[in-house]
Amino acid sequence: MNRKPKILAFAGSTRSGSYNKMLARLAAGVASGAGAEVRFLDLRELTLPLYDGDLEAQSGLPEGALLLKRLMKESDGFIISAPEYNSSITGVLKNAIDWASRPAPNERPLEPFADKVALLLAASPGAFGGVRGLPMSRLILSNLGTLVLPQQLAIPKANSAFTPEGQLKDPKQQAALASMVNRLIDTIQKLSQPAKQSSAAD
Repeated sequence: MNRKPKILAFAGSTRSGSYNKMLARLAAGVASGAGAEVRFLDLRELTLPLYDGDLEAQSGLPEGALLLKRLMKESDGFIISAPEYNSSITGVLKNAIDWASRPAPNERPLEPFADKVALLLAASPGAFGGVRGLPMSRLILSNLGTLVLPQQLAIPKANSAFTPEGQLKDPKQQAALASMVNRLIDTIQKLSQPAKQSSAAD
């Protein structure tokens, strides 16, 4: 890859003090420091009504969905910090994915998701760190054509896991996050390289 990998980072929460927003921002900073071009997106800034087929038929895709789709298509990969609500994906994140999956004129099927690479994170005040909600996020993204890294990080007791500056207090967690972000960048770069032709005869 001759250019910097482009990564879109966001959290599946709209709460202003969301621990998952903190984690996504932290991961975005790590990715930027590792040489990637990173855009952090707050889903709260998007105009995304609940998905409604009648609304789409009458008015087309809302402005927020068009912006989300554009940012996703411009990116090589995603950092997604996905909160766990009742052991599953949040309505906010699922709604964003649903809108982004809707077709637009002159767009390949599922273009915002196809051939992208994603890193999944989670944070929760609970003891499991939101890990029980990540399998559903992984399943949905994989079905839409995104390669989801097997590595994932869940931060338990998130209400006391961050410093006032937004860093992780636990050096092992910080190191694990850095390792996974670098794996994301490395995977994007490797997948972007043209396949080497074999010099041996068939």
